[in-house]
Amino acid sequence: MPELIFPLDSTKKFTDQAKVGHNRWHPEIPPVAWVKPGDSFRVHCREWFDGAIHNDDSAEDIRDAPLTTVHALSGPFGVEGAEPGDLLIVDILDLGPIPQEDSGPLAGQGWGYTGIFATRNGGGFLTEQFPDAYKAIWDFSGQNATSRHIAGVSFTGIVHPGLMGTAPSAELLGKWNAREAALIATDPQRVPPLALPPEPRDAVLGSVPRSDFDRVAAEAARTAPPRENGGNQDIKNLTKGSRVFYPVFVPGANLSVGDLHFSQGDGEITFCGAIEMGGFIDLHVDLIKNGMQTYGVGENAIFMPGRVSPQYSEWLAFSGVSVTLDGEQHYLDSQLAYQRACLHAIDYLTNFGYSPEQAYLLLGAAPIEGRLSGVVDIPNSCATVYLPTAIFDFDVRPNASGPARVPEGTAAPHASFT
Repeated sequence: MPELIFPLDSTKKFTDQAKVGHNRWHPEIPPVAWVKPGDSFRVHCREWFDGAIHNDDSAEDIRDAPLTTVHALSGPFGVEGAEPGDLLIVDILDLGPIPQEDSGPLAGQGWGYTGIFATRNGGGFLTEQFPDAYKAIWDFSGQNATSRHIAGVSFTGIVHPGLMGTAPSAELLGKWNAREAALIATDPQRVPPLALPPEPRDAVLGSVPRSDFDRVAAEAARTAPPRENGGNQDIKNLTKGSRVFYPVFVPGANLSVGDLHFSQGDGEITFCGAIEMGGFIDLHVDLIKNGMQTYGVGENAIFMPGRVSPQYSEWLAFSGVSVTLDGEQHYLDSQLAYQRACLHAIDYLTNFGYSPEQAYLLLGAAPIEGRLSGVVDIPNSCATVYLPTAIFDFDVRPNASGPARVPEGTAAPHASFT
């Protein structure tokens, strides 16, 4: 086993650990540990809410989820010799739930969760159709996941980190904050908001000195969106065997990782669409000196997908075009087309006895595939959702006998603000 350089004690909060991570991006957050090019190492990760979501039949914890506390990130890890302009090579060697802990109160101890976030507290891809909070608990058995809240399905997860990236430079951080503030200013009262500005409340900044803490907390970027440093990309195929090439913006690169997922569909469409968990990840790092200029990689991370994925070969696919539910035509709007494809899949699954919310939770958690199938045929983009048929305990394909009925099970827990 690689050397464990960031341990977590499951009995303690994230901020009470021997080594404290962070939940904001800022170039002045010091490395919590240093590694060398060519090193392999293990890191423990807490699920993104640090234990605020519980293994129960209530969705009040999802409704009231403390968004100002996320993400609980392990790191930063400095890489000796890394300088701005280099490319940091990160190989994902292995990852999984919390080691040797198959039961307990923390997600990753034999279970994980998926949530539909209320519009007033985060929202999601289909928040106009699903404004309230819902939750599904998933139990792990090896690589498989099942849920008491969504009967009749079992699938193999693609375990991956939802969030990994390098620290921004002061200049890049300033660009993020300026452009996102300009977006917010176009509709400052929007619910959910157009972007999340720096928020000092609940900021965790590792070992930033107390004398600098307030200033750094007021500048540090929230970790919710993906950006030029990688960040919260939520790419389900970033799994075992993946190799990622991250731009380096600060000396040491300052790599951080967290937000582990047991499984996820393309798009993580409920916002908390993955099966969230804590766990471990084994990484190997190396450098390509001056790689950003050599390969023209300055505004994004590039990666080679992992070699480990579920072996699903038969799919039922749903398509959507860029026309709103009330019939308004949009021009080549692929985001809208993917929303419509997801809604068509949800509507279809309700014929088998699932509630719309159960179907929505399932699409976020199961290894569905989302594709932009046509983006040139004006005025309609076409997007598609591929649903693996083998995840169901019954035949989900259309046939002359009509739809089977899903076994009766516990409904997905629901909570609202009204």
